[in-house]
Amino acid sequence: MTDPVSRTFLLLDIEKFSDRDDVEQAYLRRMLYGLTDRVLECAGIEETMRRRADRGDSVMELIDANASLTSLLRALITEAPAQLRAMNRMASRSAQMRLRVVLATGYVWVDEHEGWVGADLNHACRLLDAQLLRTALAERGTDVALCVSEAVHAGIVRHGHQGIPAEDFHAITVDSKNGPLRAWLLGPVPACAPRQEGNQDHGDTGALPVPGREGGPGTGRTKERNGPAEGAAGAAGRAAPVGQVAGGFIGGDNYGVSAGQVGGDIRFEAPRRTPGEPS
Repeated sequence: MTDPVSRTFLLLDIEKFSDRDDVEQAYLRRMLYGLTDRVLECAGIEETMRRRADRGDSVMELIDANASLTSLLRALITEAPAQLRAMNRMASRSAQMRLRVVLATGYVWVDEHEGWVGADLNHACRLLDAQLLRTALAERGTDVALCVSEAVHAGIVRHGHQGIPAEDFHAITVDSKNGPLRAWLLGPVPACAPRQEGNQDHGDTGALPVPGREGGPGTGRTKERNGPAEGAAGAAGRAAPVGQVAGGFIGGDNYGVSAGQVGGDIRFEAPRRTPGEPS
């Protein structure tokens, strides 16, 4: 086995492939291969910079890390849907093709049997097979549902490069046997998707608050959301608001309080009382 190398992973999967007969499946595979070649060519990625793995109803491309990830993402957003529309206009209903697409990056090993091994690649495959991505494609009138990994979003999408609409990508979390995986979906998120609290609290990047700002690490206090914080449990006969702790207060370096959960390095302390004050 070789040493691990950094690569870009492009995965494309045909919707409802197993519902087709053998002739239709063979046709769809040819169309998928041709579309993938044209999209990569549009992105300026030469054949010498890519390796392909056949998965029957899907294809995986292992792309050299020196290839432009920005150009590839731009081609997936514009060229892939255009190519599919043109193909489907000329095809019978049973031969039309819709795709789930995942773009990710990470490290991978290539063994002596040309097998690809790596946790980052496994995560990309989990995203491709996620029910949330399947639902997103099923609910849309378009032919493509595109999902990018957290690393691709952080490195490319959120910077708003030309031709990449950062505001149209939305954070999602998909369940997998390896645990929850965070990613970003282009276009509307299905109604069945769990709410992404990070988007509401810290913007679309899901980042933690900036150190030194109110509610950020090292400030020793949390951000006030429901009015001024009360020192103990609140007024008599009233339950403590969400994010506060009844019968005491929270000290230490708090990362924030949201939806009743506390993150960061914290400690619970009894409230300070003046001498002679009744307990």
